[in-house]
Formats: sequence, structure tokens, C-alpha cells
Amino acid sequence: MKTLNKAALALCVQAALFSNYTNAQDSASAEPKNALEQITVTAQKRTQSIQEVPISIATLHGDRFDAIFSGGDDILALATRVPGLYAESSNGRVAPRFYMRGLGNTDFDLAASQPVSIVMDDVVMENVVLKSFPLFDVERVEVIRGPQGTLFGRNTTAGIVKFDTVKPSEDLEGYAKVGLGNYGTRNIEGAVGAGLTDGLSARISVLSQNRDDYIDNAYTDQNDIMGGFEEQAYRVQVLWEPSDEFKALLNVHGRDLDGTASMFRANILTTGSNKLNDNYVVDKVWYNGDIDGNGADNNPQAYKSNGISLKLEYEMDGMTLTSITANEKADGRSLGDIDGGVALFAPEDIDHDGDVETTYPGFIPFDAVTEDQLHDLKQFTQEIRLASANNQDVTWQVGAFYYDSSFSVVSVDGFFGASEVFHENTTWAVFGQSSYQIDENLNITTGVRYTHDEKSLHVGDQNVNGFALVIGAASVQDYEDINVSDGRWSYEVSANYKLDRNSSLFARYANGFRAQTIQGRDVAFEGAPSVADAETINSFEVGMKSDLLDKTLRLNTAVFYYQIDDIQLSAIGGDGNNTSLINADKGVGYGFEVDAEWAATDNLTLTAGFSLNKTELQDSNLAVAPCGSGQCTPLDQLNDKGQALVDGNPFPNAPETTLSVTARYAIPVGNDGEFYVYTDWAVQGKTNVFLYESAEYRSSGNFEGGLRIGYENFERDYSVALFGRNITNEHNLKGGIDFNNNTGIVNEPRIWGIEGEIRF
Repeated sequence: MKTLNKAALALCVQAALFSNYTNAQDSASAEPKNALEQITVTAQKRTQSIQEVPISIATLHGDRFDAIFSGGDDILALATRVPGLYAESSNGRVAPRFYMRGLGNTDFDLAASQPVSIVMDDVVMENVVLKSFPLFDVERVEVIRGPQGTLFGRNTTAGIVKFDTVKPSEDLEGYAKVGLGNYGTRNIEGAVGAGLTDGLSARISVLSQNRDDYIDNAYTDQNDIMGGFEEQAYRVQVLWEPSDEFKALLNVHGRDLDGTASMFRANILTTGSNKLNDNYVVDKVWYNGDIDGNGADNNPQAYKSNGISLKLEYEMDGMTLTSITANEKADGRSLGDIDGGVALFAPEDIDHDGDVETTYPGFIPFDAVTEDQLHDLKQFTQEIRLASANNQDVTWQVGAFYYDSSFSVVSVDGFFGASEVFHENTTWAVFGQSSYQIDENLNITTGVRYTHDEKSLHVGDQNVNGFALVIGAASVQDYEDINVSDGRWSYEVSANYKLDRNSSLFARYANGFRAQTIQGRDVAFEGAPSVADAETINSFEVGMKSDLLDKTLRLNTAVFYYQIDDIQLSAIGGDGNNTSLINADKGVGYGFEVDAEWAATDNLTLTAGFSLNKTELQDSNLAVAPCGSGQCTPLDQLNDKGQALVDGNPFPNAPETTLSVTARYAIPVGNDGEFYVYTDWAVQGKTNVFLYESAEYRSSGNFEGGLRIGYENFERDYSVALFGRNITNEHNLKGGIDFNNNTGIVNEPRIWGIEGEIRF
């Protein structure tokens, strides 16, 4: 009730602001010089003003987007930069895990299903590796909160992060940007586009990112051997517009990543505390983990992907027929010294001080090193839809969608050897949505979708071939193929009521589902695959959107409540670090979000976003294995099997609050330039890392800040700036591994640099 009261108070405050300034807005004959620009979105697969869409949406563009990625960060940098959005990974720069309004999935397998969908240039990126495609030459990011199962598919029970890149035009335009920073950080990107012939235009965009290795392996005496990366990516788009009625957009893109996987750091948490201890050293680890017996492998990571899409649009008799065909491919590998340290027991293993060293740092009962390989990922999607024109009292769209993917995951363990599992997934859907303009103020939108989903898993013939098999500690297992299928309806209804030309109220009910999931990772450790049934969500939200103070203040708020039946969870841990899919009876989430942007003066612009997300698992019989090492401190009641009872716990990796603020102050220089200072800060509230609660694996108050000081020349279209990311050099716990010691994952260190950009 306290949470709902806060939400109601937020809406009341906005309503009061609205009432105080309505007269001034209505009487204004012209917008002030510093009025905020109108933001358009395509959250409903139509171009609309963000203030007219009856969904809670936030956007990132311009300074807010560019600053986040100036230090060479990947897509994970979006975490907490938008209210209600969080992201983390234990797979380095690939396989990000997104959470929205507290709902996500902690599964680290390359076949994991995620309830937050990533859509890039109208193409869903379903596999976790595809979700990590680098961001460059991006026009707009839309964070669409809540289930979006009507228009976007079956695995969007939490929401969508939608990226739209800059498209070709007939005008010659482009940019070149170079950023250099400490640790050998280099960020180079650029684009050029122009008309080639009448009706034919193209745009080429490229990205090159680098960071030198800066982390020493103190065990092998190798300096600057880990922590770096090299990543190249490209995008070529060709737009053909032979007439006003027809256009075709071809998009060809690819990436090549070679770097370091996540850095696992052994025993950086002391039993009973969630504070980093002296075992944590920013630029040093102790690794001996290797797969082939030739010495420490130092956590390498390499991935390649490429894709092509073709979007066709045909205007006919007040309707638009759209077809989007896409194909994506990816391959790669990541290796990790999972125990995060050294476990040695032979007397000849002597450290550099001449003493017998058994484990370091801290107690590590056994070595653990694994490698995951993604082979021959193929994703094909086809969408076709027919939509009416926007300028009608009744607008509609109907369509069909087809999805097909296949790939294999090879897991290589230093003790059990290699295993391979093959995944296939086929989905088809039909959908429709309609909006009714009841009168000049009230609009009603309804939507429905039927989706049928099929998945299968096949285990390769050789699933154990390592040392465990040789010594008789393991045997080759015989697994039957797994096939599951399900078909569900998703639906929604929403209303938008205009209070006046600058403010509106909205309400929305949405139902969605996440298809059943198969997990085969435990095959690598002689465990059986697991299956989770489909989950369904019912979500309610109400909110207000308004442009106040002569359109210099934009204030959007939403209050939400959702319930998920048969919520899918990943039970990760125990003494074998098993990864099993389970269903809980239900999960509940509620809270609110506030997005604000204020052009306070001609020179000062402020933004702020805040979210409160209260989540709770509701299943009185749900029990999971706590840490297998015995070195953590479970706070939950344990059953007679030593399992933690997690009924009432928050969802894992669900920050209870997020806060982000930015400020930009500009000082004019002459008639054609300005000097500016820009800063951005993000704060992450109380977060529980695992399903069970412990004294160690939780965080509260994590924050990072950024700074840019620069000069921009408008006449000659260039800018130069000094930048800093994580400027206070915070060391924040981002994740953990609990099965044989208190291993942690920490954020990136402080990056300083200089960046220059020229536009034409």
C-alpha cells in the first residue's frame, strides 16, 4: 500500500503542475525558444508522438545516448539509464541479460530465453548473442515497458528495447567520430550516405572499438594479459524508392569480436558481508584454469555474426503493405576460469615466495574452467502486415509472423570434457490491432495475437569425454530427444484521453506469454535437461503524459501492477553449479516510473528518471539450492534438504529502485558555437543477485557517473570534448558465482579520454 500511495502521490503532483500551468499554455501564442522537440516513436509499428501512445515509453537519443557509449562500452551500458531497465552479463560483451520492471532471466546459457525482447531495425534478435550487436549510428532507442505480445511476439512479457538506426537519404550526409582514452581505449565510428541515382540512396556505417589488456595474471607472471577487446562492426543500407507508392530497404550488417570474457574474481566477498575485500584488485587476478592442459587460457572470447534484412513497403488505396524478411547468423566461443582463482594440491606446486600454496586467493575447493561454444546459429524471420492510413478515425493493422532458428551449444568442462546439444525453435503467429478515435479527446486501442511455438533439443552422441570418464567418475549418458509445443492468445486494450492539447491520461491492460523453454546445459555435467512450461502475464498500468511550462517541461508517469502465472525461473547453484529451469506458482510486481525533461533556460537542460519496482515470488513450496561452497550466508529458511525456501523473495537481479539524472549547461561562443558541460548519473537500488537471499550476494546504492566538457561549432559542424565514464571510479558488484567460493563480477574501471566529431 505504501508503494501505491507513492505512485498516487506522483500522479497528483503532476496533475497539480498541469492545473497550475494550463491557462498559461492555452494563452501562449508561440512556443519559447527553448521548447522541447517533439519525440516520435514506432512502438505500435506506426510513427506517432510519444505523448499520444497509451504505453509507458522512454527514449534515448542525442547527448544522452552518445555520452553513455563514448568510453567504448557495449549494450550493457543502458542498465539503469532508463527507469525500470536493468542489464547484466556473465559472458563479457556477448549474451546480455535484460530486465524490465524487475522481470528478466538470470540464465547464462547461450540458449536462454529472455522476457525482454531486443528489436533492431524492425528485426527481433532472439538469441542472447544476437542481442549484443554493437550500437552505432543509432537514431533512436525506445524502451517500451510492459508486455508487448500483440504486435511483437511471444517472449515479450517484460517489454521491448527497440533500436532504429539512421536510414539512407538522397542528401549527402554523414559523420566521423574518434575517441581515445586510458587503457588504450579507442572508439572510432562513422557513416556516410547519399543519393546514388534517382530513387536510389545508400548509407554505410562502421565501428571500431579497442581496449588494451590491462589485467595481470599474477599466478603465471603474465602482465597485461586480460581485460581488453577488439571489435569491428559494419552496416550497409540501400534504399530504393522508384515511386511514391513503393520503397525497398536492404540492410546488411556484421560484427567481429575478439577479447576477454567476464572476469571472475575468487573470494572478493567475505562470508557475512557484501563489501569487496582485499582479494579484489582492479588489474590483477590469479588464474590457472585451462581446457587443454597447456597452461592458463586467460578467459578468451571471440564471436562473429552477420545478417541481412529486406523491408518492402507498398502504398495502395489508403493502406500500406509491409514485408520484412531477415536472416541472422552467429558463431563464437567464450572460456572462463569459473572458480576465479587457483586450486592446487600437489606439493611441487610452489608459489613465488617458496611456500606451498594450496589455493589462492582464499579457499577454493577445486578448479573449475568451462568453455561455451555457439555453432552455426541461424535465425530466419518473416513478417508481413497490412495497415490503414494514420489520418482516420479508425485505424487498423493485421499481419502474420514466422520465426525459425537452429544452433548447437558445445560446453567444454575441464573435468567432464565436451558435450553438444542441438536446439531448434519454430514459431508462427497472426495478429491484429485497431484504434478507434471515439471523439476529439478519447482514443481506444485493442489488439490480439495468436502464437504457436515449437522447440526441440537433441543431445549429441558424445556427451562426456574428459578426465572424469577416464577415471570412472562419469559415464556416457543416453538422453532422449525433447519436443515441446504450445499455442496461446495474447491481447490488450488501452485508452488515451487528452486533457488538452499538451496533456493526456492513459490506461492499459495487456496479456502476454513467454513460450516454454528447454535447458540443456546440465548435460555437460551428467545432468538431465530441464523444461519450463510457458508463463503468462496480466499487466495493468495507468499514467499521465504532459508537456508543461510552454512545452519546456515534459513529465510522464506511470503506475503498474502485474501478475505472472507459472513464472519461469533459472535455479542456478548448488555444489555442482547446476542450471535447471523451474516454474513458480506466480510472481507479482508493482510500482511506478517517472520520466522528466526540463529545458530550464536557453542554456540549461535537465533530465531525471526514477522507478520503483517491487517484486515478489509467491510459491510456498519453492525451494532452491543455496551456495554450494558453504561460504555464503543464506538468509532464507532452509528445508530438511538444506534448500532455501524462496517464497516472498524479490525476483533475482531486479533493482528495487533506479534513478538517472543528466544536466547540460551551454555557454554561447560567438554566433556559431558553444562551450558545454554535460554530466549523467545512474543509481541502482537494492538488488538480490540470486533466487535465494544471502548476506553476500546483494547490493544497494551502486552508482556511476559520467562527464563531458566540450566545444561545438554549428557553422562548421564539428565538436571536441573531454569525457569520463565512471568518473568516481566506483567498484560495484554486478554478479556472482557461488558454487565453490564467493566469486564476484565487478563493473568496468574509470575511463578518461578525448573525443572529436565532424559532421557533414
